[in-house]
Amino acid sequence: MVIIAILIALLFIKGNIIEGIIFCIIYFFLAYYNFNSLREKKNKWKEFIEDFSQNLDEATRNTLVNLPFPLLIVGEKGNISWYNNRFSAIMDKEDILSKSINYLIKDFDMTKSLNGDKSVYNNIKINERYYDAHTSIVNTSDKNYVKHSILILYFYDVTTNKQNIEAKENIMLIEVDNLDEVIKSTEEDMRPLLVAEIERTINSYAQSLNAMIRKYSSNKYVLSVQSLYIEKEMRRKFEILDSIREINLHNKLAVTLSVGVGRGGKNPLENHNYANKAKELALGRGGDQVVIKDGEKLSFYGGNTKEVEKRTKVKARVIAHSLNDLISESSNVFIMGHRNPDMDCLGAAVGLSSAIKKKNKECYVVLQDRNNSIKYILDKLSQHSEYDKLFLNPEGCKDKIDDNSLLILVDVHSMGYVQDADVVNLIKRRVIIDHHRRNPDFIEDSILTYIETYASSTSELVTEMIQYMLDKPKLTQIEAEALLAGICLDTKNFYFKTGVRTFEAASFLRRLGADTIDVKKMFGHDLSSYLRKAEIIKSAVVENNIAIATCPPDIQDTIIAAQAADELLNITGIQASFVLVTIDKDVNISGRSLGDINVQVILESLGGGGHMTMAGAKIYDASLDEAVQSVKMAITKYLREGDKK
Repeated sequence: MVIIAILIALLFIKGNIIEGIIFCIIYFFLAYYNFNSLREKKNKWKEFIEDFSQNLDEATRNTLVNLPFPLLIVGEKGNISWYNNRFSAIMDKEDILSKSINYLIKDFDMTKSLNGDKSVYNNIKINERYYDAHTSIVNTSDKNYVKHSILILYFYDVTTNKQNIEAKENIMLIEVDNLDEVIKSTEEDMRPLLVAEIERTINSYAQSLNAMIRKYSSNKYVLSVQSLYIEKEMRRKFEILDSIREINLHNKLAVTLSVGVGRGGKNPLENHNYANKAKELALGRGGDQVVIKDGEKLSFYGGNTKEVEKRTKVKARVIAHSLNDLISESSNVFIMGHRNPDMDCLGAAVGLSSAIKKKNKECYVVLQDRNNSIKYILDKLSQHSEYDKLFLNPEGCKDKIDDNSLLILVDVHSMGYVQDADVVNLIKRRVIIDHHRRNPDFIEDSILTYIETYASSTSELVTEMIQYMLDKPKLTQIEAEALLAGICLDTKNFYFKTGVRTFEAASFLRRLGADTIDVKKMFGHDLSSYLRKAEIIKSAVVENNIAIATCPPDIQDTIIAAQAADELLNITGIQASFVLVTIDKDVNISGRSLGDINVQVILESLGGGGHMTMAGAKIYDASLDEAVQSVKMAITKYLREGDKK
């Protein structure tokens, strides 16, 4: 308005009287319009304050007016109705009146705030400073006695706390988890260059994080990194995993890293302990991933590379000898698998029990769930008297437990999936033999842990161990068939996750008399179950090469659901399948993949786990429709994160 007035004055000075008069009229019209708009806004604000003040007592009004920190009022539709001078100062006088609260706080949820479900919003950035916003609900009514709810937001400056948190030192442990295998796969004259390139990439990465880095082994590094840079890496999904994998100096195998990050501890020692546990978890899940342990919270990044089979059997021999020592020191041995056991679980248990009995030790297989998938082998075992006392239910074995009892968990390592958690807690001396990627609820304090994610099955691991546990390994035909059936089940008849050692184990069992025709009979299906599978497959909906099918209400069998998921992969164009079945009030999910889609990562977000090509999960107290939506959301998130990479 001042500039326009100056221009009008210049027109009169220059003698442009008519133009000056015209602009004067326009000027006075604009001034009148602005004056009225300002007065109308003040009147509206005055009316709002009067309506608002009617419902406030004297103390509350004084508090509102004299509050020494930033405050704003939000209407029930989410619009900013008023803010005090303190808040105007932190906004650098920017006018945000009538704007949506989401303009200021992007993740603000008006519904949750008005319901009282969320009352604090942390680390809101306003002009390079950080604030915590606390909400307070006030119920008012207008002149027509119509009730309204508004929110008062109080802002607390937490910039110093935020800066202190960002400056905190986190510990990062990096391990090149397949260095030996990669070097062996590279031509000899290129090996020094490959090692140098790996080291250069990791050192450059540490520099980009302004981190202190020390190499403490040929393939292990420790970094001290500020929390600020870790948060940036979390947003970037730790691109170092991709950078290291892209190294190509004629190496036939891709280089992969296992990274553990410890943060949120009271001191560097606690963060280092967190990082150690996180790295062990990353290695146990197959490597090529980052695991962050922030107190009790775990976050996972990566894990999209297939496990590489390790050619050496040294570890199998060492574990077998250690297990022999533990067995000889024990009063008795109990073997237990997961809930709803399959042939891999039962085969491993039967094979291991045979080796233990040959050492003249009392041995029992804890078995409570008997389902159709293991019925055939159980019926065959019942025909032989030497297996009459082999199987015990959890209650029956508790009377036989003492301080020197040994528990061997096969095909399971999570407390949530064992046959009976009470038995696990009663026996303090525990051994774990498994081939699944390690889950966050891993059973701690085991004397011996043998988790090899490269293996096709737990039956394969047990078959290898038996050859070192006994001087002259020998199994009965039915025991060999049980182990071979376990391998066949998890490899889908040697299609998936089948390596050289898988065929070597199968060859050993075949020499001991395992009959492949008998093994085939174990997986036979009657006509009714085949028709039920066909009914499930008929319900499949395919999107992005992923099929989702649901079981009808009359089908409450996880085995049928898993078999239907396998059958769906035989259909051209389907890369992954998920079959959902309702049992009581819970929904069980079976996921299968041909390898391009990681079903383990998808179902892990729903509390499940397993392998890249075979996984499962259970959603408690949910309807089938709700579970389908949860699976779809998990798939969408997985595909979206894959696109970002």
